Amino acid sequence: MYGFINTCLKSLVIEKFGEDTWDKLRNEAKVQDTFMTYEVYTDDITMRLVSEACKLLDVKADIVLRQFGEYFFEFCKRSGYDHMLRTLGGNLFEFIENLDALHGYLSLSYKEMNAPSFRVEKNQDGTMLLHYYSDRRGLCHIVPGIIGAVARDFFKSTISMEIVTQTEEVERTGKREHVVFLVTQTAALPEDALSPPAQHLTKAPACHATQMSTEKKRPPICPLRRNYWEMVRGLVRLGKGKLLRGFEPVYPAQLCIDLKTFCSAFPFHIVFDEELRVRQAGVTIQRIVPGLQTAGIRLDLYFTILHPDVPFTIPSIRTFINSHFVLQTCRDMMPECWRERPMLELRGQMLWMGALQCMLYLASPLLRSLQELEERRMHLSDIAPHDATRDLILLNQQRLAEMELSSQLEHRKEQLRLLSQHLEEERRKTEALLYAMLPKHVANQLKEGKRVEAGEFKECTILFSDVVTFTTICSECEPIQIVVMLNAMYLKFDRLTTVHNVYKVETIGDAYMVVGGVPIPAPSHAEQVANFALGMIIAARQVTNPITGRPIQIRVGVHSGPVLAGVVGEKMPRYCLFGDTVNTASRMESHGLPDRIHLSPTVYQALRHKGFVMVERGEIEVKGKGLMCTYFLERNLTATDSQIMGLSTRETNPPSQPTTPALQRQWSEDHKTVVPMQYGDSGLTDTHTHAHTQTHTPMQYRDSLPDTHTHTQGPGATAVERSLSGKTRDSESYGSLHSEDHSESLRGQEQEEGEDKATRSPPTRAGPAEPVVPTPHRGKGTRTAFCSLL
Repeated sequence: MYGFINTCLKSLVIEKFGEDTWDKLRNEAKVQDTFMTYEVYTDDITMRLVSEACKLLDVKADIVLRQFGEYFFEFCKRSGYDHMLRTLGGNLFEFIENLDALHGYLSLSYKEMNAPSFRVEKNQDGTMLLHYYSDRRGLCHIVPGIIGAVARDFFKSTISMEIVTQTEEVERTGKREHVVFLVTQTAALPEDALSPPAQHLTKAPACHATQMSTEKKRPPICPLRRNYWEMVRGLVRLGKGKLLRGFEPVYPAQLCIDLKTFCSAFPFHIVFDEELRVRQAGVTIQRIVPGLQTAGIRLDLYFTILHPDVPFTIPSIRTFINSHFVLQTCRDMMPECWRERPMLELRGQMLWMGALQCMLYLASPLLRSLQELEERRMHLSDIAPHDATRDLILLNQQRLAEMELSSQLEHRKEQLRLLSQHLEEERRKTEALLYAMLPKHVANQLKEGKRVEAGEFKECTILFSDVVTFTTICSECEPIQIVVMLNAMYLKFDRLTTVHNVYKVETIGDAYMVVGGVPIPAPSHAEQVANFALGMIIAARQVTNPITGRPIQIRVGVHSGPVLAGVVGEKMPRYCLFGDTVNTASRMESHGLPDRIHLSPTVYQALRHKGFVMVERGEIEVKGKGLMCTYFLERNLTATDSQIMGLSTRETNPPSQPTTPALQRQWSEDHKTVVPMQYGDSGLTDTHTHAHTQTHTPMQYRDSLPDTHTHTQGPGATAVERSLSGKTRDSESYGSLHSEDHSESLRGQEQEEGEDKATRSPPTRAGPAEPVVPTPHRGKGTRTAFCSLL
């Protein structure tokens, strides 16, 4: 079938059921999305679409096909065939009778078209028998949909069609379906719509007007079989008020044309008798097929019937007498000069002459273009001047050129659509990669060419972690082993950033840094980072130390406080944090213990009464800070390990990750499902880390809880949370760089330069740091000195 049919089916599904239904349907049928109008596709594509539509919509095939038939008629009208269809016939019988002629005309443009054939018979009771022939079985239910739509639109009537017989006939081309429909037509318009216009009634004499008015009140005897235009054709007005019904032609006493003139005027006609013996032929067809000059030669030796697909016998031809017939010459019977050329095809009308018991075939050569004319070594002069085939060839030549341009345009359009689709996919990939490197609002500003100003965050929570004895591991292992170990660990940590909605700032070597409450402020930033830290400890147990073969150990340090954040550099720009909070968080990590989460006093205050179990470590000497009372985070009483790890219920006890690369990839595929934890302000923040689709099983938390160790789930957010804006804030709304303590920080910047350099160096890998000489404790002013990320 041509792509026009499949395009119509696609349009029907989209218009009635939506684009999603079409996408699902074509995926189930495993067909492409777009079809070219003038391109031929296998019938199997259409059959699969119809079959899957029946399954998807849970309806029978005959209902789907009938609806498709109705829609196909409307689709043809919208595609420019409206006037062509309206002029086929003045009533439904004539319309059906000329359908084969329409298909014959369309075959000039759609050369590969294998259209069905129609034959209609009138019954005495006004009903019709419609014979439908097709090589495609199972599509007969389209016919009632098409014919019903034609009757409603063109002839203002309704029809009922029922199948009388359905058989398979074995013809030359194999089995073909033959379905006979009983068609009953009923009027759909009111009776006054079937009467002549009012102006015609006013011109009639009074007696006729009275008679018509009384007749109008009577129900019509047979309103089902005649409409207004049939009545008009049956009435011929002669003189004043004189009406005659019908037309009687006048025939001459004898035929006033000699045989020579007739054979020259109709150069491709053939007359043959009941035994198919040629009695007469036109001059041009005699020249092309010399065998026809032999008196009494059988016509079926030189020609075969291509359309309609019937046996070459007089009874079969008379059955389809109203169809156009296409005959093709037999190659074996043609002269030598024709053996290498395409065979000649004739198309014309069969007329039965009862008085002579002969059949007249008035035909013209079936040629679609000037190229086909040249291939057969023929010229326009071989066609009679009165034959419209001359003009048809020239017009169709132009139409074929237009169709070729239209086909090229369709292909270009489809290529542009695919390119646009691929471009959109690449854009999404690029944006996902960009958003993984920078916060979304920052990346959008950089894409727009805007300058990203630094912003101040009054409160946030920063986490540092590193691997214990990492220096020893590096010295005793191959580089690839280090890469595999760190990659396995960082993949798990990156997954946890999605679970707890924290921002990954940087990784350098074995050091991992995240922050909560930046770049999107969140009141629950301390809870998010605390749960993330607990997940890190669990995840690290699934990563193997390449030296000992045991799980690696990590140190984690957490601190809360104010920071400044901004984009640094133009090449590979990074979103960096500045301030004393960064230094203190790094100190918490470097002074921590293996497999422990070291908390500063500010984090402890933020996590109190939130369901977390914390133990006091006591006062320790912290480099650059003096004595600090710190704490260790043990666990979260309100969440299970699987919830902290973001695992679904079926992954409550996840197996440890394999060590081989192939098994690691398989393990990664099996553990892609991410179940984010929902905090009290989760709905108000922009989940910038969600670059891929995740499965959400929300776990509700409130931002503050009563003074108890047992954390209970709350129904909603606090007033503080409700006051937050859920929109992404740009850096200008985060506050000014010039805080009231800014000048004090600048004065101390040179003093702290040495301390910042010390922060950049890798911390000690095992155990807490050695006590150092205490330095004076500074005030609460926000430091703007740059703290490099490890």
